[in-house]
Amino acid sequence: MRSRKCRKGHLIFKAERRHGGRRLLTTMAIAVTSSLALMPVSIASAQQSTPRVANARTFDIPSQPLASALNAFGRQSGLQVTLAAATSQGLRSTAVSGTLTVDQALARLLSGTGISYSISAGTALVGAPLSAGGSDAVATDGATVLNPIAAFGAGPLAAGEIVISSEDLKRKNPADIADVFSGEPGISVGSSLPMSQKVYVHGIEETSLAVTMDGGRQNNKVFHHNGTNLIDPGLLKTVSVDAGVAPADAGPGALAGAISYETIDARDLLDGEGFGGFVTSSYDFNSNTVTTGLSAYGMQEGLEFLGYVNFGKGNDFTAGNGQEVQGTSTDLLSGLGKFAYEFDSGDRFEISHDSIRDDAPRPFRANMGSTTGSKPWEPPIRDYTLERGNTVFTYTDSTPEGWWDPTLLLAYSKTEVEVPVYPKPEPGVPVSYQGVGASDSLNGKFENKVSFDIGNVIAGVDFYKDEAKLRALFDPGSEKARNVGIYAQARLEPFERTRLSFGARGDHQRFTGTTGQTWNNAGFSGNVSGEYDLVADLLTAKAGYSHVWAGIPLAENFIVNPNWDYGRGPKPVTADNYILGLEANYNGFTVEGSIFQTDLDDARTPRFPVTKGIEAHDVRSRGFEIGGGYSWGDGYFKVKYANIDVEIDGKPANSDLGTYLATPAGQIITLQAVHTLADWGVTLGGDAEIALDYDDVAAGYKPLDGYEVFNAFIEYVPPQRPNLTLRAEIKNIFDETYSDRATYGQEFAEVTPLYEPGRSFILTARATF
Repeated sequence: MRSRKCRKGHLIFKAERRHGGRRLLTTMAIAVTSSLALMPVSIASAQQSTPRVANARTFDIPSQPLASALNAFGRQSGLQVTLAAATSQGLRSTAVSGTLTVDQALARLLSGTGISYSISAGTALVGAPLSAGGSDAVATDGATVLNPIAAFGAGPLAAGEIVISSEDLKRKNPADIADVFSGEPGISVGSSLPMSQKVYVHGIEETSLAVTMDGGRQNNKVFHHNGTNLIDPGLLKTVSVDAGVAPADAGPGALAGAISYETIDARDLLDGEGFGGFVTSSYDFNSNTVTTGLSAYGMQEGLEFLGYVNFGKGNDFTAGNGQEVQGTSTDLLSGLGKFAYEFDSGDRFEISHDSIRDDAPRPFRANMGSTTGSKPWEPPIRDYTLERGNTVFTYTDSTPEGWWDPTLLLAYSKTEVEVPVYPKPEPGVPVSYQGVGASDSLNGKFENKVSFDIGNVIAGVDFYKDEAKLRALFDPGSEKARNVGIYAQARLEPFERTRLSFGARGDHQRFTGTTGQTWNNAGFSGNVSGEYDLVADLLTAKAGYSHVWAGIPLAENFIVNPNWDYGRGPKPVTADNYILGLEANYNGFTVEGSIFQTDLDDARTPRFPVTKGIEAHDVRSRGFEIGGGYSWGDGYFKVKYANIDVEIDGKPANSDLGTYLATPAGQIITLQAVHTLADWGVTLGGDAEIALDYDDVAAGYKPLDGYEVFNAFIEYVPPQRPNLTLRAEIKNIFDETYSDRATYGQEFAEVTPLYEPGRSFILTARATF
C-alpha cells in the first residue's frame, strides 16, 4: 500500500471573513433545532396522550399460510417485516382482528407457531423456531409474547443480496450515495461530486442493472460527465442490491443485477395515527456547507401524507493536499411528497413524487478535475444544471387473501441536464449555446402474489417506454425503446433447511434509432438461486445463476448522432451471472464468502462518429468477497474484503472505454465498528476503506495508487430528550489525498482526477416533534 506521504498531522481551520455569515447561520440553525427538541415537557406529555404513542392500529388478518399473513401484517402495521431463514414451512397463522398495538397483533398472529420476533426502528424481525422449553411470557391481554431475537445474523440473505436498512442509514448519516454504500467493498461509487457519482456493482456500472426508485424504472443515461442517478440520501428508507443474479420481478434490463431505492413513508416515522415532523441541520467545516432538511407527516383515519424538503449550500472543498478543488461547491435542492389513502376494505392507493436539482459551477468535464487534452477555447469551469424527478402511483391490498395479493404500479421518471456547449470558434458560429439532454421513462406493472404453505409465486406483466433526447443547436436527435414483459418468480421452502428462488421472463422490445429506423427483438431470461443449511443454525451454502436478455440500450443523450449508420441494427445485450457462497453464524459471530462472475455480451457503447452508432463490447467481471464480524448486543465489528477483476474485450478495463460499462476495481478492504453506551445515550463508531495498489492495467496506462481512509463519529441522544440527536464526525482523519477507485481518469497521464475531500469535520443536529 502507498505510504501516507500526503497526510498532515495537524488540523487546519480557515478563518476567511466570507465564511463568517454562513457559520453564524449554521450555529443559529443548530440552536433552533436543539430548542425545538427541548420544548416544554407539557408538549411531549400532550403528544403521549394521542393514539400515535399508544401504537394502536386496526387489524383484520384471517388465519392463512404464515408467509401470507406476515405480508398482510406488514401492510396493516406499516412495519417492514423480515423473515429469517428457518421460517414458515407448513405453518398457519392465528387470526388477528381488532384494535391492537403492533406488538400485540404480531404476538397473536404467531401464537402457537413457536416462532420468535423482535420489533425495532420500524422493522419486525421474525425469526427461527424456539427450542423446546422456551420461556414465553404472557401479555396482559392474554396474548403470547414470544422471546425476541437479535437482528444481527438472524438469517442469511440470498446469494449476492445486500440490504442497507433504515438503521444502517441512520448510523451512516450519509451525505451522498457514496456514503450510502460505504462498508460494501463490492460496490464502488466514482467521483466526489453527487451530480457526477456513478455506482458500480462488482465493477459493472449501474446502467447494466435494473435500477428503481419506489418501484419506478430509472432511465438516466444522459451525459458521460455527470452521474447516472442523482439521489438525496435523506429521502431513503432502505436500499437493496442484487449483485449479479436478480429475480425476474426485479424488472427488465437486470443484466448484472438490480438496485432498489425505497423512500421514507409516514408509517416509518409514526407508531400510529397522529402527526409529526423533524428538522435536521448539518455543517461541514471543510467546505463551509450548510444542509438543512424539514419534514412534516401524518396519519389519520386511513389518510397518510409526508412532505420533505432539503437544501444545501456551500463552497468548494479542500483536498488532502491542501488545495481547493474548483467546481465542487454545493447548490442542491431536493424534496419528497407522498399521499396515501387506505379504505376500510384494505384497498390502498399511494402517489409519491421525489425530485432533486443540482445547480452549481462544475469542472468543464464534471467527472474529472482537469485534463491537458482540453481544447483552448473551453473554460475550466462551466454551469451545469441537473434535475431528476420520479413520480409513482401504486395500488395494493393491505388485507390480501392467500391467492390474491395484487400490486399495480405506474411511474414516470426523467433526468435532464442543461449545459453550455463551446464549439470551435468559426465565423458565424456562436461562442456557446445551451445543450439540453433528457432521458425519461414511462413504465408500470401489474402483478399478483399467490401464497401457500411452502412459499409464494409472483407473476405479472410490465412495460416501459423510454426516450433519450438531445436538444441542441447542432445535431439534435433521439432514440426510443418500448418493451413489454411477462414474468413469474417463485420463492419456496420445499424441504427442511432448503430455500429456492427461481423464475423467468420474456420480453419484446421495439427500438427506434435517430434515423427513424425500427427494429423488433424478443428474448427470454431465467434465474435460479438457492440456499441449504449444511449445519442447522450454523452453516449455509448459497448458489445462483441467471441468463438475462435486455434488448438494445439507448445511447447517451449528448453523443446521439442523427446520421448514425445502424447497418443491420444494434444487437440485443445479454448477460450470464454466476455466484457461489457460504455463510456461518454462531453466537454473534458471522463469517461469509462468495465467488462470482458476470459476462456481458454485445454491450452497446455508441460514440458520435457515423460508423460507431452500434459499437459494442464484451465485459467480464469476476472475483471473490470474504467478510466476518461479531455482534455483542450494544455494538458490532465487521471487516470485508473484495478482489474484483474487470475486463473489456479480454483486456484490463479502463474508465474511458468503460464509460457506461465498467471500471477498474481491484482489491478493497472495509472495516466498521460501532458501540452504544445505552445508559448514557452515546454511540461511538468508526470505519475505514483501504484500496490496494492496482497495476493490472493495459500497456501505456498508469497503475492506480492505493489509499487508506479512516472516519469516526460520536452521536448523543439525551436519555431525557430522545427526540434530539446530536452528532459530530470527522471524515478522512489523516487528510489523505486520493480519488475513489471508481473515479474516472486515474490511469491517464493527461488527467488530474477529481479528488475526494480532505479532513472534514461535520456537526449535525436533528429534532423530531
